[in-house]
Amino acid sequence: MEPARGAAAEKEGQSQRRKDRKGGKGKMRPEGRGGDGGKPERRWKRLDAMSVGYFRRVSARLEEEFSTEEERDMFVENVLSEVRGQAVSVATDITGSVALQKLLPLASPAQVGGVLTELGGDSGAQFKAVSCDRCGAHIVETALRQTHRLRVEDPEATTENRSEADGQADGEEDHGMLEKQVLALSCAVVDNLLEFAQDAHGTFVVRRLAETLGGRLTQGRPDRQTGRKPRDFSTQVIDFQVPPSFEEALDRLSDCLLDNINVFVTHSLACPVLQTVLTVSQKKRPELCQRLTEGIMGYLASLSAAPGTSPLLVFLKDQTSSRLLEMLIAACGKLLLRDLYRNHFRGHLVSLALHPIANFPVQRLTAAAAKHKLFLKIFDELSEGLEAILATGHMGVIVQLAESCSQQEERQAQCTQALLEAFHCWDPPSRRTSCAPLLLSLLAYEVYYHTDSPGGDTETSQRPLSEICYHGSLLVQSLLRFSDCSVVKTSLNSLPASDLLTLATDPSGSHVLEAHLRSLNKGKNKFLKKLQGHLVKIACSKHGSRFLESVWNNSQLKHKREIAQELVPSEAVLRADQFGRHVCRNFALPHFLKRRSQWEELQGAQSKKRKMFSDILEGV
Repeated sequence: MEPARGAAAEKEGQSQRRKDRKGGKGKMRPEGRGGDGGKPERRWKRLDAMSVGYFRRVSARLEEEFSTEEERDMFVENVLSEVRGQAVSVATDITGSVALQKLLPLASPAQVGGVLTELGGDSGAQFKAVSCDRCGAHIVETALRQTHRLRVEDPEATTENRSEADGQADGEEDHGMLEKQVLALSCAVVDNLLEFAQDAHGTFVVRRLAETLGGRLTQGRPDRQTGRKPRDFSTQVIDFQVPPSFEEALDRLSDCLLDNINVFVTHSLACPVLQTVLTVSQKKRPELCQRLTEGIMGYLASLSAAPGTSPLLVFLKDQTSSRLLEMLIAACGKLLLRDLYRNHFRGHLVSLALHPIANFPVQRLTAAAAKHKLFLKIFDELSEGLEAILATGHMGVIVQLAESCSQQEERQAQCTQALLEAFHCWDPPSRRTSCAPLLLSLLAYEVYYHTDSPGGDTETSQRPLSEICYHGSLLVQSLLRFSDCSVVKTSLNSLPASDLLTLATDPSGSHVLEAHLRSLNKGKNKFLKKLQGHLVKIACSKHGSRFLESVWNNSQLKHKREIAQELVPSEAVLRADQFGRHVCRNFALPHFLKRRSQWEELQGAQSKKRKMFSDILEGV
């Protein structure tokens, strides 16, 4: 009987656990954050089915245009009247959250402040629970993104919509309500900073709060429905003036970050908060940025390490900390940058450049030192391991080294020689004319021309250019900005017409040809003549058409006439092509064919106008 009784007891226990998981008495919570070892307990009601349907209709209506501003304002007010009293429930419901995210950008600062007031509860005590909710965090973020409109809308309200006295009072009320709630959120974050920053949703709220307090918001986010970036996705930065209370709140937040610096340096969710504060302060508060950089560097340098080694080496190879150090290097002043190199990077640059993570801080150091004498020491150290870096495939280091050399004329000759030696085309000198294909394809001479294989004595001219790498294109463009880039110019000029066609129609190669034409003072006509006979193919290419328009805009009238004469016989082909028709229109080929004198007058006027604007821009 004992086994039967045991089996019955086990079955009863399993039944009880199923009830517990469904929400019965004694509900079990997974271990994690929260006072009782679980997530913060939900203290608000869920939306009922009727409310969910209502906010789904609201979301659909907001996708449509409003006929008048009055209609839009009335709609916003009506929806917010339904939100009042249940703002937290709406914000933490996925359907209500999506509707509010669309609605708040249309609301006034006073209305946004009212929503935040209800979300925060008494003295902002509820901000933590809402900000750490997967839906509520988006609402708090969206509300913070509206703070930049405070200084823009208040003067308009005081001068047009109300009398001066009433307008000033209402403007102060609008500003005061939203400002008060942002400060309340800031206090809640400072009091519970680690819990906010280490939460998968709360960390984004803290980042947006730091941008708000600093007066530098980044707008533009991926599509919420698909999670993918739309084709027209772009990040827009909005700088705006903040009240003194925001500056004080940012100071308090920064002090709290430094007090817990050991967490923010290494934690994958908390570290981006410190990066955001560093970025904002670098642009808006230089003195605060200096204090942060000195505090971070002081902490990292104080850690114990093996004798003769820097404690920074460990952090440079860490995926989370290395990103912080990249931003730290970019924000460093000249003196701190010099100390950073002397005490931590010197003697380790090549080994760090070979590391899959640490090579990125090396790139930032090379870029930051480009205008200082410190770069000369960095170049001398990195140039010794250039071929090893190339073999590892960390082309970002090599490209950045060449880009920094374009700003430091003193090491340009050494950079060119070191690169050609790494690609095995410096000696004998006859190989230098083939350096462009090697740099563009990022292949050594022996690999590109198969000189080590049977029959490897094939002439170099018999190997057509087929593969153009992105980093190879950037490298050649940087070399073309050198004061003496004759080696690369000669190599590009020696390319056959078929290779030039490949370059012109390639997304990366077309930029190389543009840079090459800009660098040519003499011989531009001779170079362009090589393209004759291939202009129609170039015009019917997505990237070639853009390159051809660039050539057209920088050509004299006689060269434009030669280009048009080659394109006109194929006008029908160009019109039928999706890219060629734009060339046909922009070059005014029908006018060239039927009204030649008007075409020449038009092209001459456009050239004068373009030259005038370029002179103005150069003067600025």
